[in-house]
This record gives sequence, structure tokens and C-alpha cells, in this order.
Amino acid sequence: MRFPSVAIDGWQLLNGEEHHQWAPGTFPIPTRPEREGLRAGDFAKLMFEIAVGDRVVVERMWVLVVARNEGSFIGVLDNDPTEIAENDELWSGTELPFAAANVIAIMERSESSLAMAKLPPRRSWR
Repeated sequence: MRFPSVAIDGWQLLNGEEHHQWAPGTFPIPTRPEREGLRAGDFAKLMFEIAVGDRVVVERMWVLVVARNEGSFIGVLDNDPTEIAENDELWSGTELPFAAANVIAIMERSESSLAMAKLPPRRSWR
């Protein structure tokens, strides 16, 4: 499965593990077993690098986990980016792949988030 890239999609995910290594005291992340143990209905916070005209912005947004996919995850964006106008490529309900290395925070699932994870995405990943 192809992961998003700025060159193709106009956005990509940043590696949370790298940011944690650069500043472990001020940039904590969940443990690797916690990040690898995500299940449908859990929420993962990811860092998105988004091309906006001639600049690049970073936004931290929540993604609802909907499935595991051979060592990675499929999620649905549960936030709207603040730095770009509403669009069909990256908006709440957009399906996207991500890895445990991208996860910077976790919120455990609830009955309602598990039900949400069963709904079709607004836009499927290619």
C-alpha cells in the first residue's frame, strides 16, 4: 500500500518516533507496543505535513482507526485541517494509511467510536 506523499498528494505524515528522539523530554509518545496494538475504534493522533501554496504547514489531527493492514493501519481523518480550505483530498472522513511510527498520541475506543469505525469513509484511499 502506498503511503501519502507531498509530491503526489500535497500532504504526508511525519514520523513521531523521530520527533520523540529529537526531544524525548518535551515530545512524549506512546510506547511501541501501545502504538502497534491499535484496534478498530481507537483514535491515533498523527502529524500531517501539508503543502499550502509555497509553504508547508504541520497540523496534528486525530484519525479513527478502522482496520489493520499488514503491519500498518487504515484510518479515517476525524479532524478538519485549519490551514487549508475544505477539499476532497484531505478533510474529515478521508481514509488514509499510517504506521505505528506516525502515532504521537492514542485515545482508546468507545462504543460510539467502534460504531463509527464501521461506517464507510467520505473518501476512500486509492
